[in-house]
Amino acid sequence: MLPFQTLIPLNKTLALPVYRQIANAISQHIKNGILKPETALPGTREMAGILDVHRKTVVAAYSELQIQGWILVTPRKGFFVAGNLPELKPREWKQEVTSGYGKQMSAPFNVLTKDRQGSIYPPNTPFRLTIDDGWPDTRLAPLDLLMREYRSLLKFKYKNPVTGTVTAGALHLREVMVDYLSETRGIKADVPHLLITHGAQMAIYIAARLTITPGANVIAGTPGYYTASQVFEHLGANLITVPVDDQGIDTDAVAAICKKHPISMLYVIPHHHHPTTVTLSPARRMHLLELSAQYNFAIIEDDYDYGFHYNSSPYLPLASGHHDGRVIYIGSFSKSLAASVRIGFLVGAEDFIQQGIYLRKLLDLKGNHLMEDALAILIKNGDMSRHLKKANKIYHARLQHLTTLLDTRLQHAVEYNIPMGGMAIWTQFKIPLKSLSAHAAKQGLYISDGSNYMVGNACRIGFASLNEQEMTEAITILASGI
Repeated sequence: MLPFQTLIPLNKTLALPVYRQIANAISQHIKNGILKPETALPGTREMAGILDVHRKTVVAAYSELQIQGWILVTPRKGFFVAGNLPELKPREWKQEVTSGYGKQMSAPFNVLTKDRQGSIYPPNTPFRLTIDDGWPDTRLAPLDLLMREYRSLLKFKYKNPVTGTVTAGALHLREVMVDYLSETRGIKADVPHLLITHGAQMAIYIAARLTITPGANVIAGTPGYYTASQVFEHLGANLITVPVDDQGIDTDAVAAICKKHPISMLYVIPHHHHPTTVTLSPARRMHLLELSAQYNFAIIEDDYDYGFHYNSSPYLPLASGHHDGRVIYIGSFSKSLAASVRIGFLVGAEDFIQQGIYLRKLLDLKGNHLMEDALAILIKNGDMSRHLKKANKIYHARLQHLTTLLDTRLQHAVEYNIPMGGMAIWTQFKIPLKSLSAHAAKQGLYISDGSNYMVGNACRIGFASLNEQEMTEAITILASGI
């Protein structure tokens, strides 16, 4: 039901009778399209209660509207907006009455950016197959177990809606993650060092907001994760890019910049750099930590898909070493489970996390503690570890299958290096990717045309979310366009 108490403001001090105020307000809302033809109106007794007036006042208002032709009375059914309304004055310039919104806002507002890059996510247009940026296969994720715990918590623990709601994230999840991060990544942190976020992107924004002042110098690799760079530039940073080669971000270039300019923060993806998937070498990891200590700048370490390694054990994160709190570590469970499970986390010094909690409160007051508690149970029970172990085997097999397809079906059209882990291959194309993407779309296959990476004629081919049959069909479609 519409909020008639708000839609029909009454002023009993006016000379205009109250019943006329009611009738005028209702007729005006009919003219404006808020009350549609044949819409049922509350009965006289109900409307009187809503407006806090005598029932006879509403009867008089409805009688006035009926005389004017705005409403009809149907015996034993009630009052309805007339289907054939009185003739209205024509509206100029085709003004619509169905919505108060158009393409442009009349009042001034801040235009933050005209995005130069397309999204890394497929468009809403339905495709039969999608080669994504590197996302997990939700068919493998233990979502049934997650939802089982979710329902159980909803039934027994969350009858009181304020249970456990704190901005830092569900306490149970933070407690469980203390052991989880230590056992899987060698990161020594306690509960006060952890902040749960709505995905890794929120964590990047919070970390950047706390390390960047307008005009501050920030270093990031190129090619790099464009969405993070957008955050830094939005916050007023002077973004300085350095090359990324097969050993990761060029730390000699970082050192050269530090000698010339004060640096506030450096953003790095050490394990599987986005978009190129390269891994930062041990020597450069050590060099980067030395530079951070020497020039006293913060490092945002984005470790978005740490859980997937295929040929060897992963290097421990920068955050696992000695860094005097200069490393801010960011991770996500969206890559481990499903993109729709928007749970990320940020690890930092206690005073830094306190400021992060304050900032998160401004962005998202409570978070999804029900889902966070359910995830904590999966981690504590070992379900998450078992899932990652199973997924690693399957994704590794899919990676091998994809490389075989590229070598046999697209051998003259692409160049690539096999990544050490992650869920995508960075692929350079020798034919125009835009035309190939258009050809694939006609066959029901989505693949990026490369424009969203802003790095020439290349894109990421995600292999984790497609099984071998689906990947074979996708590569066959691409091959048919060469």
